[in-house]
Amino acid sequence: AIQLRSPPAAMSLAQQKRDFMDFVDQMGYMPSIRSMVSKEERRLLLNVDDLRSFNRDLALALMRSPAEYLPAFEEALREIVTNHDPSFAKQGAANEFRIGVVGSFGAHHVSPRQLGSALLNSVVRVEGIVTKCSLVRPKVVMSKHWCPTTKQFTTKQYRDLTSLTGAATGSAYPTKDSDGNLLETEYGLCEYMDCQTVHLQEMPERAPPGQLPRSVEVILEADLVDSTKPGDRLHITGIHRALPSKANQSGTFKTLVLGNHVRLLTKHLGSAQFTEEDVRHIKEVSRRPDALPLLAESVAPSVFGHDFEKRALLLMLLGGTERNLANGTHLRGDINILMLGDPSTAKSQLLRAVMRTAPLAISTTGRGSSGVGLTAAVTSDEETGAKRLEAGGGGVARPG
Repeated sequence: AIQLRSPPAAMSLAQQKRDFMDFVDQMGYMPSIRSMVSKEERRLLLNVDDLRSFNRDLALALMRSPAEYLPAFEEALREIVTNHDPSFAKQGAANEFRIGVVGSFGAHHVSPRQLGSALLNSVVRVEGIVTKCSLVRPKVVMSKHWCPTTKQFTTKQYRDLTSLTGAATGSAYPTKDSDGNLLETEYGLCEYMDCQTVHLQEMPERAPPGQLPRSVEVILEADLVDSTKPGDRLHITGIHRALPSKANQSGTFKTLVLGNHVRLLTKHLGSAQFTEEDVRHIKEVSRRPDALPLLAESVAPSVFGHDFEKRALLLMLLGGTERNLANGTHLRGDINILMLGDPSTAKSQLLRAVMRTAPLAISTTGRGSSGVGLTAAVTSDEETGAKRLEAGGGGVARPG
């Protein structure tokens, strides 16, 4: 079970902003803010290890109560950027400056299977494989309405259930003002924010044997949308939230993660590193004249015979040579094998041995473990009806 320390008592908004500004000054974050402004970016990466060095209680409070501290930190960041570059701070909505949390998370670094009630409303880092990506859609943040009677503009702010700054307001545009005068929506003056939903699934090599991988829904907003695609391996940092439902009568709630930082891991597979002793043994075997027969016999040693089939599977495991020619042609180094034979001739046993040997392998059929085939497919969301891209077994197992 995950044991977490209780956060310290909450402090005022002004005190939170002063603490963040002191942290920026003392820990040398001003160069990072200047670089963010020069690149016209709107997300500052805050290392929680630096925050622990500055104030351990403040770091613990941020990890356990991000809904109280992140809005204050982002407001303080907006004030700092306004003092540094007022023209850049006025571009776009006032809440577009975000803070992404990075660093060491300890017990808050989990897989989708470990996301339990103890981590609700906390900052978590979830690792997994993206299996589904929705389309990027705009979400209204602020609307402006013109009243022909009073010749004045009316502004309305919008928040949904994922907002950290207050209660949900609903998405309906107002049609009348407080005096009953009709309003006309000025769509060109309204402000919107990009929003995307992705599904993060537990890595297959880390799922318990015999159990299906778990998944969690992640909401990405603003600059984080389109930062990933199905099949990518990720670390996503965000806030674990539970959303209420009007039709819910059982007391259970839908949970999701509100992402604030995405780190791609596709090029860094989580396989074990070789030790010096392993490298020494590998070199010894490579110098033997019977290296190929020896390694082939080691594939599924419980299966008698099938020498040629085992050699073919061994060569498939090792793979060919990937080539990129000067004219831009890409030649894959993957080796494919089609096994045909009578029933009870150990075809499945040989393939299971390969799956246990390879650092990343998924056993799948024509329909695939995720129900979309071997590559990818465009499916419809059951709740919203929107189209989304879903990865199949080949995409989830890439580059295994």
